[in-house]
Amino acid sequence: MMTTFFSRIRLLATLLSLFLLIVIPLACVDPEDLSLFGTVDVLVVDGTINNLAEPQEILLNRSKADRLTGRFGSLPITKALVEVVVDSAQVIACHETVAGTYQLPGDFRGQIGHAYQLRITLSDGTHYLSTQQIMQSVPPIDAIKAQFNPTGLTTKVNGIYPAAHDISIDFKDPADQHNYYRWDWKLWEKQDWCKSCVQGEYAQYNIVGKGVGTNCYVGGNQLYEDCFSPPEITMPEYNYGGQNLYFVYDYNCRTQCWEILYSHAIDVFDDKFSNGGTMTGRRVAQIPFYQKEGCLVEIRQLALTADAYRFFLLFQQQTQNTGGLTDTPPSALVGNVRNIANAREKVVGYFTAAAASAKRYWIDRKDATGTYPGLFYAQNGRPPIPEPDAAKFCIAPLPLRPPKALCVPSNTKTPFKPDGWQE
Repeated sequence: MMTTFFSRIRLLATLLSLFLLIVIPLACVDPEDLSLFGTVDVLVVDGTINNLAEPQEILLNRSKADRLTGRFGSLPITKALVEVVVDSAQVIACHETVAGTYQLPGDFRGQIGHAYQLRITLSDGTHYLSTQQIMQSVPPIDAIKAQFNPTGLTTKVNGIYPAAHDISIDFKDPADQHNYYRWDWKLWEKQDWCKSCVQGEYAQYNIVGKGVGTNCYVGGNQLYEDCFSPPEITMPEYNYGGQNLYFVYDYNCRTQCWEILYSHAIDVFDDKFSNGGTMTGRRVAQIPFYQKEGCLVEIRQLALTADAYRFFLLFQQQTQNTGGLTDTPPSALVGNVRNIANAREKVVGYFTAAAASAKRYWIDRKDATGTYPGLFYAQNGRPPIPEPDAAKFCIAPLPLRPPKALCVPSNTKTPFKPDGWQE
């Protein structure tokens, strides 16, 4: 998929924040202005289809402000009819995989030179339509290089400024066309911890009750593979011998497991001043120094339409500036999807079709020096807490505690060795 779980969440939050800045004046805000927060209610569309052999997905969310607190959040939009129209003729229906995520058929691949348009019908009958996007050709990535940068990142990862590997690429820009590029990346890191249980413990099998004459919970014969919390934990009078009710235990992976991480920065480029030239050493990624072990990164070079480039350029300028007084104030990032019956409704986000050149590169990290946070700490802001011998409650049989957790395949984890991984 072209956009990902972590970048999508950041995208939705940032887009809505910028939208709120349009509603709330940037000058001094009177107390009564705060009531305006409660009026924010926008549809957010996030979807890029490409020509790669991978799931093609469209995400729909409703970003809405709480009328009392002014705080906003996003809710997935379910039971919508989502279709992609190809060349104004063929209609391809998407199916909802999880709440708010709509996937095209497994054999669908975008094709260069063909036009794509997104069509949405919500469960209440509201119709939306995107502009038509023609998939542009993209030149291949010729070479990838990595260089360790001890002061690479300026953004803290859970309180730590980690070093990074700067990733640069070489490619030949076509001379016979005006090209617009976007780059992103996908990273695989070895993961040792597969489950965290808050106020619970990991159970491989379903819990059928307490054993006779014991305080231990007993497992059945059906696989459960999840965190179990005893019913008593919600009762104020049940406090496990006076200890604090809040606790968390972390569980190692039962098999090999890889964490999948994604870029969230926007990096776009217009070739108007370098058309037809050879691009050498163009930095397209910074991979944090999470841990000493090597990692695998996939760099993607995408070909955007002119309109998509302008949208993402504005997004880049408004989310990656310094925040100083001289910065241009944000404006509404209204995309290319509109309400057919109500042109005044502002729909946030963008639907585009972009051909991609993808190339994987192994970073052995042998040149890395200095301290690193560790992947678990970088993700959670704390070291792992294994289940102790004297756990908060008992799950029998005790000699087999603690169990190891499954590495469940998802957008962020996989038990399958990725192509290009080196041991």
